[in-house]
Amino acid sequence: MKNYVLIFDAECPICKTYSGAFVKAGMLDKNGREAYQDMSNQTCSLIDKKRARNEIALVNTNTGEVSYGIDSVFKVVANSYPVFKRLFSFSPFYWIMKRLYFFISYNRKVIIPGNSKEDTCTPDLNIKYRWTYIVFTWVISSVILTRYSHLLTGLIPVSKFYREFIICGGQIIFQALVINFIAKDKVHEYLGNMMTISFFASLLLLVFMSIANLLTITNPLIYASFFMFVVAGMLLEHARRMKLIGIPWIASVGWVIYRLIVLTFILN
Repeated sequence: MKNYVLIFDAECPICKTYSGAFVKAGMLDKNGREAYQDMSNQTCSLIDKKRARNEIALVNTNTGEVSYGIDSVFKVVANSYPVFKRLFSFSPFYWIMKRLYFFISYNRKVIIPGNSKEDTCTPDLNIKYRWTYIVFTWVISSVILTRYSHLLTGLIPVSKFYREFIICGGQIIFQALVINFIAKDKVHEYLGNMMTISFFASLLLLVFMSIANLLTITNPLIYASFFMFVVAGMLLEHARRMKLIGIPWIASVGWVIYRLIVLTFILN
């Protein structure tokens, strides 16, 4: 695409990856993208900076026309692959992809956080999409943990989905109260990060279950050992993210206390 510039968030690995892929694939010129954080004055004068934090902007430098969000992505792809134009204009598909784009974009900084003190391209907090993300990760994590508990038979009681769902939901409430006390303005940012940690940890358990199934591992102690390894990694990642987003270390203490309470309850 000649005379087009895609404005991406340089602090977002997701944005950097797909905008870089567009350039590498020749769908944009080699100078066809600019970081939001380092925009030229000419580009800056053409875009809505507030909107561009939430939706990636595609600027036609000749006409000054600007597209945002999923429209920007579709325009780049359709220019190189016209066969997709009809699909992109199909209303149900467009509606779904637009919501999926917002789901990722509004939550991108809790999926992979940047440096909140230096980041000038943080998306607005959208309560609807943040809670959609929290509930989504909550349900998926609960499903995987329920399945994993069956591999710990003999060490802990076999769990049901409702128990894991309640435990995960209880942590959301418990930690929301803790953060409300120590950093009230960052409750939703914290919960998004916390649920990302739980979600990624659950995916690790799922991968391990798949590998262990191929190797026909049945010893519950092996599964328990891996689970403890994952929990230790979660604690380290929790502490790292708290430092990045500027929340006191006491949040990690609350996270540990809740898990100890739950463990005591399960074992008894």
